[in-house]
Amino acid sequence: MTTTEPEQKRHLVCAIYTRKSSSEGLDQEFSSLDNQRESAASYIKSQQHEGWTASSELYDDGGFTGANVERPGLQKLLSHIKEGKINCVVVYKVDRLSRSLLDFSQLLEFFDKHNVVFVSITQHFNTNTSMGRLTLNILLSFAQFEREIISERTKDKLSAARKRGQWLGGHPPFGYMRDPKENRKIIINPAEVDMVRKVYALYLEKNSALEVAQEITATGYRTPSWPTKTGRTFGNKKLSITNIVRILKNYTYIGKANYQGKIYDGLQPAIIDEETFNKVQDRMSHHRLDRKPFKNKDCSGLLSKVLKCKACGSAMVHTYTLKKNRFKYRYYLCSNAQKRGYAECPVRYVNAQLMEERIEQILRGEVKTLKNSPHKAEAEAILSPIWDSLFFEEKRRIIRTLIKIADYDSTAKKIGMVLNGTTERMEFDSNIKRIHANTIKGKQRQLDHEPAIRKQLLLAHHLNRNLSDGKIKDLNQASAWLGFSQTSLSHILGLLNLSPSIQTEIITGNAPILDSIPEYKLRDISSEMDWTKQAVLWQEIKTSLSFKSSISALLKPESTIPSKWILQS
Repeated sequence: MTTTEPEQKRHLVCAIYTRKSSSEGLDQEFSSLDNQRESAASYIKSQQHEGWTASSELYDDGGFTGANVERPGLQKLLSHIKEGKINCVVVYKVDRLSRSLLDFSQLLEFFDKHNVVFVSITQHFNTNTSMGRLTLNILLSFAQFEREIISERTKDKLSAARKRGQWLGGHPPFGYMRDPKENRKIIINPAEVDMVRKVYALYLEKNSALEVAQEITATGYRTPSWPTKTGRTFGNKKLSITNIVRILKNYTYIGKANYQGKIYDGLQPAIIDEETFNKVQDRMSHHRLDRKPFKNKDCSGLLSKVLKCKACGSAMVHTYTLKKNRFKYRYYLCSNAQKRGYAECPVRYVNAQLMEERIEQILRGEVKTLKNSPHKAEAEAILSPIWDSLFFEEKRRIIRTLIKIADYDSTAKKIGMVLNGTTERMEFDSNIKRIHANTIKGKQRQLDHEPAIRKQLLLAHHLNRNLSDGKIKDLNQASAWLGFSQTSLSHILGLLNLSPSIQTEIITGNAPILDSIPEYKLRDISSEMDWTKQAVLWQEIKTSLSFKSSISALLKPESTIPSKWILQS
């Protein structure tokens, strides 16, 4: 008779993971984390005969949500699992590890990969069995559902409170302070209330938020300051247009609450009467209507987010102005001068083209430093002959890769620069002040009136040439540069399959019908390999669009319809 040796038990080193969402009560002598750890330790002790031992390391996350895995205790646990120090994870309940089904499934995969057992002591299962896995996923689904319900209830509660006019917290608006007797309520701040009323009165007198900011700043007034939990201090700055406009548009000052675009009665006392407030809103609305569309939106320069004003320490933003629709002036404007007036900054603005050319010249002069930097490829690009033929977006990317920060001092007439990968600040002589106009050529103005299909066909040829020359790696790169989707660029490149005669007509023709032909109508033509059939389809499109154009013109209210076409009764 043969005897079988007993199966050797696997020794498990168990990590006890604990978590609590809020930090409330963690400073008590026996907290929720202690309770979880004690219960888990007792369970591990009951499994000593199975070869289980508890790790002496603590893996606690007090005051961290289970909605994500960005928790120091959990990250420490995962690190120790990778190092092979832990092969069993014990928790009080499943939702202590995670409340996200996606995160939990990924954690399970991680545990499987490293041969780690997962155990929940109050739900009596582990991941050694398929039934345990199924139960685990079901419980976690309910945990995630519970978290979403709590989130929705919290939002509903805050929404209801705001509709009742209750202050939800945060730093009170200028002119108010927290009520020391009642939580979530604000009262008038006697030290600031007169300044609020003065802002409204000055705006009605001067009709300019900038002039209001300048007049109040001239008295030596600065915004209130307050410390944060991190030790930083906010405020204590000169008033800007932003500060003034925020005060002028805030419904809090008339005892109201603005929530999701709707106005409700607030619980706070009013500082400004509604008649004055409405006068200010009408005045501001009238000024907005008189302004031209904001032409400088998304107007980026090569040095955007790189160039700073040395005198103010503020960013210099790229913008332009047009004179007589013929002269275009590009410049970098100090944001401090923009917000508080030109008198606040000695630099004010600099010529954009001259500044960009000078920066490029400086970079080329720093050949040795650039070639020894981690960004050797970008350095070679700015030093190569192809630099002038690169897309603007690629030039801007290279500039931002090479330069950490650049600043301009108009008084000393110097450009300061710190390259990426270095800490040394270099200075270069540069006298850049004048604003030169770039004359807008007649051809450039004419481009704005060219048919869309012609522009797209020319873009297709340009893209194809740059792809062939290797200046563009692929459509993904071109998409990022141009702001088009890859699908749109594929359709545009498809125009190159049109016959030479059709392409010639699109590029050189002057028929008005070209303005009405969209790119998508040419896709069937470009997919046809027979140029003769392409010609037939091309003619059909022109005829169809020409007929529709004629009918549309006749149906316009101002068009004159011949009397012989009118039905007589």
